Amino acid sequence: MLKKTRVVLSVVLFTLITLYFLDFRDFLPESFSFLAEIQFIPALLAVNVLVLVSLGVLTLLFGRVYCSSICPMGIYQDLVAWLSKKITPKKKYNYSKAKSILRWSILAATILAFIFGFAFLVGLLDPYGAYGRMATHLLRPAYLAGNNLLEAIFTHFDNYTFYKVSIYTLSLFSSATALITLGVIGYLAWRNGRTYCNTVCPVGTTLGFLSKYSLFKIRFVDEKCNTCGLCAMKCKASCIDSKNKQIDYSRCVTCFNCIESCHRDAMKYRFTLPGKQRPAAAVPIFSYAKEEKAENLVKPVDASKRRFLSASLVTGLAAGNLIAQEVSNGLIQKKEPKRQTPIAPPGAVSFNHLREKCISCHLCVSKCPSHVIKPAFMEYGLGGIMQPKLYFDRGFCNYDCTICGEVCPSGAIQPLTKEEKNHTQMGKVQFIVENCIVYYDETSCGACSEHCPTQAVHMVPYKGSLTIPETDTSICVGCGGCEYVCPAIPYKAIYVEGLTEQNIVKIEKEEVEEIVIDDFGF
Repeated sequence: MLKKTRVVLSVVLFTLITLYFLDFRDFLPESFSFLAEIQFIPALLAVNVLVLVSLGVLTLLFGRVYCSSICPMGIYQDLVAWLSKKITPKKKYNYSKAKSILRWSILAATILAFIFGFAFLVGLLDPYGAYGRMATHLLRPAYLAGNNLLEAIFTHFDNYTFYKVSIYTLSLFSSATALITLGVIGYLAWRNGRTYCNTVCPVGTTLGFLSKYSLFKIRFVDEKCNTCGLCAMKCKASCIDSKNKQIDYSRCVTCFNCIESCHRDAMKYRFTLPGKQRPAAAVPIFSYAKEEKAENLVKPVDASKRRFLSASLVTGLAAGNLIAQEVSNGLIQKKEPKRQTPIAPPGAVSFNHLREKCISCHLCVSKCPSHVIKPAFMEYGLGGIMQPKLYFDRGFCNYDCTICGEVCPSGAIQPLTKEEKNHTQMGKVQFIVENCIVYYDETSCGACSEHCPTQAVHMVPYKGSLTIPETDTSICVGCGGCEYVCPAIPYKAIYVEGLTEQNIVKIEKEEVEEIVIDDFGF
């Protein structure tokens, strides 16, 4: 009964956590953000005292509850181990001594990386962050492909329940890292069960230390045990020394395989006083009530989509004119815009804050409705590899959207209200007049100005009836709307340069409202 309860709870949580990463249609309610917030390292980085205390108390009471039922990477290993047993029914595990030096060395390196703000190593070893990258870069494309297949089938029968979505690689480095993580941890689980949890994972080492003093433990019933060794053969943590009737409780993940496999009822999950020998195990049943109330997710306004539909016509016409111009006029020298500073998501505060807090779980990447958040490579430096960065090749950062800050579990991206988001400056607009089609083609455009929510880009008289963009960086929020819609090719005439520290800009409310009215046509 104990094992069945644990398995049901684990499968439910694992399914919900995975769907939370894959859900692009917002089927899951916003309250499901607690699935990310109850993870150990995100809670540690966010200084979420309630979650940390709860996990600590649960571990001291029941053992490694987190590892057995909450951590998605732990459940992934269980699934691989279960599959390996199905393929090789006679497979047996053997007791092995704990690799304590390796375990504590990895934990020490992780702590030092955390202290010195080198979040790359922390995120690389964090089981939740690692699983998040696997879900985002490997499972999500497959999930979207399945959606597109259903869309094609349903549409054929005039049923429009599904709609087609774009599938593209977010980052080659992050995808490769996720694939290697999937393969290495999967291989270890296939061969020896919970090897990663009990040898590499810093969370497993930390909670394993606490679980030695837990009050509920799996214990041998000496008068019934005949030391047959069946329990050790079924222990995927390799922590049961059946000959000496000893259990290494620092490695026990309370899977209850040993209790289920014992035919003599010689193993029990019991309350034990702290002074007794044989600490261990974890109860598989628990409930967690989230006290912190998540702010309402702000959906991107539909009006902004209509604005870009209108811009597509301008872009197409301008592109045609530009191609003709390229052929007829070889004298114009265009400049390639080279962004010197990356653009961090709104609420990231600064590059240092992002590097210290972000574990690169890529939940913000999965949840961004505009698809403008992607993993960086070396733009933030070595410590910022795989951390989120804004790209405007497929969209722009919606003026009223605050989703990335609301879903971030580690506090790397601070939650913002709509009002705060509207005044948060992520970058500053840059204009290259030589690339502008008004300048070299002497034709009307103004797409950048039409899509600037603060009028940091506005049109001024140029030649005759023509107007040309002029910028005011003091009120630019760096949303990238101008950069995305700029029709100039091969190089954009306008782009956003990032800021190492985000600022608060002062914008006249009446001015912004007037722009919104003019642009949206309300």
